[in-house]
Amino acid sequence: MTAVAEAPVARPLMPVEEALERLLALAEAAPVTETESVSLAEAEGRVLAIDLVATLDLPPWPNSAMDGYALRLADLQGEPLPVSQRIFAGHAPEPLQPGTCARIFTGAPMPAGADCVEMQENTEVLEDGRVRFREALMPDQNVRPQGQETRKGEQVMVAGTRLGPIELGLAATLGHAQLQVVRRVRVAVLSTGDELVEPGLPLGPGQIYNSNRRLLVSWLQRLGCEVRDMGILPDDLERTRECLGGLGDVDLILSTGGVSVGEADYLGAALREAGELALWKLAIKPGKPLTFGHYRGVPVIGLPGNPASTLVTFGLLTRPYLLRRQGVADVTPLRFDVPAGFEWTKAGTRREYLRARIDNGQVRIYKNQSSGVLRSAAWAEGLVEVREGSTPKPGDSVPFIPLSELLG
Repeated sequence: MTAVAEAPVARPLMPVEEALERLLALAEAAPVTETESVSLAEAEGRVLAIDLVATLDLPPWPNSAMDGYALRLADLQGEPLPVSQRIFAGHAPEPLQPGTCARIFTGAPMPAGADCVEMQENTEVLEDGRVRFREALMPDQNVRPQGQETRKGEQVMVAGTRLGPIELGLAATLGHAQLQVVRRVRVAVLSTGDELVEPGLPLGPGQIYNSNRRLLVSWLQRLGCEVRDMGILPDDLERTRECLGGLGDVDLILSTGGVSVGEADYLGAALREAGELALWKLAIKPGKPLTFGHYRGVPVIGLPGNPASTLVTFGLLTRPYLLRRQGVADVTPLRFDVPAGFEWTKAGTRREYLRARIDNGQVRIYKNQSSGVLRSAAWAEGLVEVREGSTPKPGDSVPFIPLSELLG
């Protein structure tokens, strides 16, 4: 009896959530632990390495929230009060003389003995210089108490915080001129294939310009990475080995163009010789093929080559991996529901991310959602998430991820 060969069983596509969970686990297993001290001017986009603790109270002393007059409420008996001093921000006041008020300006320290401030709009300055108070006052009115914002010793930022303008402003308020940050992640960017040509050079038969290299280098720099741009790798195994051999000091090798099992897969062949590589077929569109592995201990991520696929898989999977390696806890981009201004009639088996923009309170999609069309992303303001098996109609709520969340 002749045995009948069984047809290979197709492996199910990996859900996006599982792929992200795996990548984040791999990132946490290989954290970047080296730190350095940088000035506030150099800290934009960096990741805080240690908790930031307040070294003083904010504000350091009670101060006025208004331009007006500081007084002791008990002295207000219905009669106008003489002005005994003028207090400007940056000047130390004298104790308040009993039965008087002090002209005070916003941010100026409260004089000892005063317990409230009346705004100047509610007062009347008489010809003799005394001040009449026209409204009833309460204790501590218009006074910012010492330590209202922060108390000395309080934790104000946790390690793993990405430092932007607001965080740097807070650090400056606390008097920090230097911050301890995680060193930059070192990423080597490789583009593969004889069909790729750098912009500015003439195209030969069957060749295209290399857009992914510029896209990724710029994006990685925005994320605070130290980029080693390796240019285009030709379809040559020995040249590929030489290139990879010089990348032992990077934290990630990032390639585009896909790593497959085809005859021209020289990058994949070189990686398998001195490492291990797994092809993940993801339930995502665009961007189904993604690879992860190691070359001589260095992590490797291989992104699909079509520009829109590169954009989606880098933004949703590689970006959080890189942030988590620096200790960033919250790597999930902001998303919110918006009414659909389009109809999607074909229920897919993969999670789809459509290039889209918000127009008059509804989200509209670009007319051509091909994975090779980068113009769609240049037009778009974000990505609409269409879950597996769903067919959103106009007016239905759909998740929207702003590109600004992914690019920075």
